[in-house]
Amino acid sequence: MAFDGVTIANVVSELKKELTGGRLTKIAQPEEDELLLTIKQPSGLRRLFLSASASLPLIYLTDTNKPSPLTAPNFCMLLRKHLQNGRITDISQPGLERIVHIQVEHLDEMGDLCHKKLVIEIMGKHSNIIFCSEDNVIIDSIKRVSAAVSSLREVLPGKPYYIAQTQEKLDALACTYQDFQQVLSSRPQPAFKALYGSFTGISPVLAQELCHEAGIDGERPTAALEEADYKRFYQAFSHMVERIQKEQFCPNIAYQGKKPVEFAAIPLTLYGPSLPGGREDAFSQTAMEQTNGDLKEMPHGNASYTVPFPSMSTLLESYYAEKNTLTRIRQKSSDLRHIVQTALERTIKKYDLQMRQIEDTQKRDTYRIYGELLNTYGYSAAPGARSLEALNYYTGETVTIPLDPTLSATENAKKYFDRYGKLKRTYEVLSELTGEVKEEIDHLESISTALDIALHEEDLVQIKEELVGSGYIRKKGSAKKQKVTSKPFHYISSDGFHIYVGKNNYQNDQLTFQFANGNDWWFHAKQIPGSHVVVKMENAQELPDRTFEEAARLAAYYSKGRNQEKVEIDYVQKKHVKKPGGGRPGFVVYYTNYSMAIDSDISGIRVVTE
Repeated sequence: MAFDGVTIANVVSELKKELTGGRLTKIAQPEEDELLLTIKQPSGLRRLFLSASASLPLIYLTDTNKPSPLTAPNFCMLLRKHLQNGRITDISQPGLERIVHIQVEHLDEMGDLCHKKLVIEIMGKHSNIIFCSEDNVIIDSIKRVSAAVSSLREVLPGKPYYIAQTQEKLDALACTYQDFQQVLSSRPQPAFKALYGSFTGISPVLAQELCHEAGIDGERPTAALEEADYKRFYQAFSHMVERIQKEQFCPNIAYQGKKPVEFAAIPLTLYGPSLPGGREDAFSQTAMEQTNGDLKEMPHGNASYTVPFPSMSTLLESYYAEKNTLTRIRQKSSDLRHIVQTALERTIKKYDLQMRQIEDTQKRDTYRIYGELLNTYGYSAAPGARSLEALNYYTGETVTIPLDPTLSATENAKKYFDRYGKLKRTYEVLSELTGEVKEEIDHLESISTALDIALHEEDLVQIKEELVGSGYIRKKGSAKKQKVTSKPFHYISSDGFHIYVGKNNYQNDQLTFQFANGNDWWFHAKQIPGSHVVVKMENAQELPDRTFEEAARLAAYYSKGRNQEKVEIDYVQKKHVKKPGGGRPGFVVYYTNYSMAIDSDISGIRVVTE
């Protein structure tokens, strides 16, 4: 997935139409490298999301608001001081660079009209949001870059702003046929690599698409291209440039089966036909959950096709909303993950050691039998003998019993009985200990799965509470208990039944033993950590097969086995599920159940957002 210069051109085209002339009524900084700008237009309020995240830099229009910290960061306060109530006069992109300029005019403290510029650079780990004066002097940036960090360019207050040139690439918007042929023929590479390596703003997938439109094999070396090939190639290239200049974009995502593989601002014809009436939420599992999307109209199997979107902002928000959420929650849960992983590794090592010790006790019954046989046949052992052959009356086989020649047969028997007794006691103790350690491993793995399921910061509150209650985190005496606002996932099956999914062990217990009734159906992945899933029967007498399957898919998806092709799911009426005395959070037992093996595709199940 390439956030290339053509994609930026599409975004800029949308922003100019939607935001030019609008006033900045609110400036927020939800994360240390994110901004959320609220712009007032005659048609209503619009929100612009900006992210300079090293792993996921983004810019798009959104209807979604995000909570901000109680105390605004310094960069946010600076922008509010200068740009609050400012008017956006222009939004532009230099060439096809992955850079957006937002020009803002505002009144200073003296009432004089001033102009400022917000520069958004979408450049991977070098992404940044830079606030500049009218004469291109940096006022500040969301990420300051000193000479110790970058030898190419300093991004510090008072320094001049300029675009760092790290590669010698041509501007695709001002390229003649002669330039095109000359630069490509000078690169002894496959045609598509030569193209994206020569021009700013062209991604590999876009280069492959232009090769496809020109009827050229993208892997074909440029040295093998003839004059006619170059002309067709340039014609496809110039057609793309014309579309950019006329702002005729077609945001679309290419799929392989149900999996998104690429997106672009121009049609990706190399991936096959465009799906009529494309769905803006069709490609992302979590996005589908959040927008009630389904895939009923999607082709089956691994067929390639594309899905058009109404705007690039819609495409980017739909696709990246899930990735951005998961990236942020992983950052926020990193401390908890470290605690769980450390405890899990330590406990697994303890379990492996205990299992090896149990293996060492496997000869205990052999020693017991040796003692019994010596008591029976010991009279036949010659004084000073090193072994005795005797008939094992348990198996009917003859065994050779090693003897200590310095001891009598009776003393050898006692020695074997002593060994047996010691190993038996060791086995009994270890059997109990390994059971407890295995429960602890299962408990930690269930917490790890809950961390994988968590989508929002409030989902982590109960997980942390469980870790404190289990002794993995030391409780601070003065620490104020956080309010629990996280609720179980809520779905509605195709037949209209309400399905609830616990996000963690505390929610699982509450869902199963406080919320569910005896005749409700309960689902869980067999013998692996996962969520409790409850289907409310209400006044229904019978659950349709389709709802059984959808609830089982939810149990598979919200389990440790979600990436497996099939997951075995146990299901039973809730009245048969019991909580053992002293059981850990989320731990239950049941002795009568049904099972089914099913995939974890929940794309067609409607989610309820509360």
